[in-house]
Amino acid sequence: MTAQELDSSTGIPRRRWGIAWLLGIGVLVNYFDRVNLSVSHASLTAAFGISDIAFGYLLSSYNWTYAMCQLPIGVVLDKLGVRRVGRIGTFLWSVASFGAAVTPSLGGLFGARFLLGVGEAPTFPANAKAVGFWFPVKERSLATSIFDSAAKFSSAIGVPIIGIILLKAGWRWSFAITGFVSLAYFAYFWRVYKDPDDDPLLSERERRYIEDVDETPGAPHYTEEKQSSLLHLLSQRKVIGLAIGFGSYNYVFYLLLTWLPSYLSFALHIDLLHSFLYTSVPWIFATITDILVGGWLVDFLVQRGWNANLVRKVILIGGTACGLGILGAAGAHSATRALIWISISIGGLSAAAPVGWSLPSLIASRNDVGKVGGIINFSNQISGIVAPIVTGYLVSALHSYTWVFGVSAIYLTIGIAAYIFLLGKIERAPIQAPGGLQVDGK
Repeated sequence: MTAQELDSSTGIPRRRWGIAWLLGIGVLVNYFDRVNLSVSHASLTAAFGISDIAFGYLLSSYNWTYAMCQLPIGVVLDKLGVRRVGRIGTFLWSVASFGAAVTPSLGGLFGARFLLGVGEAPTFPANAKAVGFWFPVKERSLATSIFDSAAKFSSAIGVPIIGIILLKAGWRWSFAITGFVSLAYFAYFWRVYKDPDDDPLLSERERRYIEDVDETPGAPHYTEEKQSSLLHLLSQRKVIGLAIGFGSYNYVFYLLLTWLPSYLSFALHIDLLHSFLYTSVPWIFATITDILVGGWLVDFLVQRGWNANLVRKVILIGGTACGLGILGAAGAHSATRALIWISISIGGLSAAAPVGWSLPSLIASRNDVGKVGGIINFSNQISGIVAPIVTGYLVSALHSYTWVFGVSAIYLTIGIAAYIFLLGKIERAPIQAPGGLQVDGK
């Protein structure tokens, strides 16, 4: 075993972190597919003659099928597992990118985006489930931040790179190249990912570390936990609170993911190339806060004995409150001021995001994580559908982004209230053990 394979502080092998980076690369690649359309606004308008309202619907079309798949995909994940579902999804999103590149009509582009939504639907619920399998509780925030921050970093590098490809070679080539990158990741995922029980490279020592089982003599431990129905989970206050709060985050996330280049170009009169370059600034900041605050800092404090519930709640609620900085962009008259406020907003939300994505494995049993992740992402994608469409209507009617950002702030306020009053303490519900004995979930 090489020195690189050992944790410098604990001597524990680090196979689990290779899996975390595999998941992160997957998110990076599939967000290239997602931002491709926002970068192509002007080119698609010229090619198909679409209005701002029609473009808003096109931007959200991916989320329609993505959202429809979320509740069933959680059930499928819990039955078939991350490996099989991940392989199918990765292949489908690759095909969708090539489909967008060759489509002769606007209808074909809509069809490609619908297929993209189906292919990428398992990504975040599957990643949340995989992190629950591969990491002990004390490391899940950092592990989650690796794949969650990739969504921000993808926009930071993807928008300028895809924008330059588009300006040099045309919008069809920008979609084709993301298709080739997606196929490469499909082959990588197929070869590497396995669950811990099936991975021959996982040592017994690291396996015990991941399981983090209470070894106290006489302590009750049950390896088999009963699955909850989807309907039962939908009725749980913690799940509802997390779904509403995360939905408010995703509204702002998709607003910026889909409309930020157009906002910089339209509202602040920045040329297209510079709008692509400036777009990367808040996403770079978001990547940093995602990893350092929502990931590293949370695990650092928890591992040093701080109250885990308090740490996670402060970052979750405080980060979402920082999202209200989006209101500052409403009155901005310069690119610098707009980018500062937008960076504060998406930076705070990004710090909260990995905490949010680590919660399904903390509030649900091992056999229910996929379903809870699907519920959360269903709420997210409803926001992903609504945000681009509402923005298209508001910009078309008002020729201003003031109310665009105002609506975001209202939703964030509702989300903060849901975290405070519905989510409550971050913990598992008691497990019903054989013989009627209740024990705390681990």
